[in-house]
Amino acid sequence: MPWWRSSEECESSDMETGPSTPGGPAVVLGLQRLSFAYQSLLEIPYETILQQQGTLEVLDLSYNSLDENPALLGSLEKLSTLILDCNNYSAHVKFPYMPSLTTLWINKNKISNLPIIVEEICCKFPNIKILSMMNNEAAPSYFNGGSLTQYMDYRQYVISQIPGLEVLDDTEVQEKEREVARKTYRMQRMREGSRRRKELHR
Repeated sequence: MPWWRSSEECESSDMETGPSTPGGPAVVLGLQRLSFAYQSLLEIPYETILQQQGTLEVLDLSYNSLDENPALLGSLEKLSTLILDCNNYSAHVKFPYMPSLTTLWINKNKISNLPIIVEEICCKFPNIKILSMMNNEAAPSYFNGGSLTQYMDYRQYVISQIPGLEVLDDTEVQEKEREVARKTYRMQRMREGSRRRKELHR
């Protein structure tokens, strides 16, 4: 669990779930936080979620079996935090465009292709500040047997592609780290461009 996810937040989120059941209590409207964690879901419960369209800021769908593209979440104009930990999402997940989203937790899924998922996050969440992808194949670390070199390469790549990122996984992004990442991948792009030009003129 990322360090910024306090037990108090989880408890608050859990208390504000309110899915309706036939003959059961009506959904409480105007919620800012909603949790469907640990419910063995195969599909996103849009019917309940979208009833909070005008107020919802935090949505927790963690610890389920989800892998569907969360397309309809794009109508949640105030959503700032989306938690998808411990599901079955791959790097090919297609998110809706959500400029309000600043925090995405997608730890322990089935993400294996780093460039694809990072490009998707960049395009769909232009204001993202906090991203956690721990325990995915694409995010090597001590959690999944990755070496320190692999971990540093992973961090540098993500930071270079998402310039506004403030926290990656469980560690804040330092300005010095951001500068190194920018220089490293600028030089790499220059080398790749030079190589492509040479290939074109063969």
